[in-house]
Amino acid sequence: MTTDWICKHHSDLGKEQLYALLKLRCDVFIVEQKCAYPDIDGQDLEGDTLHVMGWQNDELVAYARLLDPASHAGDVIIGRVIVAAQARGKSLGHDLMDYVLKNIKENWPDEPIFLSAQTEVQSLYANHGFVAEGQEYLEDNIPHIGMRLTPGDQG
Repeated sequence: MTTDWICKHHSDLGKEQLYALLKLRCDVFIVEQKCAYPDIDGQDLEGDTLHVMGWQNDELVAYARLLDPASHAGDVIIGRVIVAAQARGKSLGHDLMDYVLKNIKENWPDEPIFLSAQTEVQSLYANHGFVAEGQEYLEDNIPHIGMRLTPGDQG
């Protein structure tokens, strides 16, 4: 099945796209992973936040949020990385990361990139050049580790 990838500045999101990405985040992070936390954290519509979306047959199946380095101490922050349950196991996570990194390179080519990876999917990010940084920690009762990609490591 083909995935249509788009990356939009928050000011260009349509209400249907915003609804779809918030619903997917709620379905995965709050319901599936049983984490009661404030997903709507005030960062979706600030600065130069970008939203990367993968659509299949008008359904959002993959998503990531990119927070601009000017608002986050010089790091591009990749967060809210999701592949919908029904779309997993088909390398969509790798396709999503390829598209994310392409958009970061276009928008912030010389900036370091940071993400907080759920430890169970750390290898996904390592396959894209990310290196673990610091110690594992619990976030919402799920093991995480910080990971970084510096500009010289980007393909």
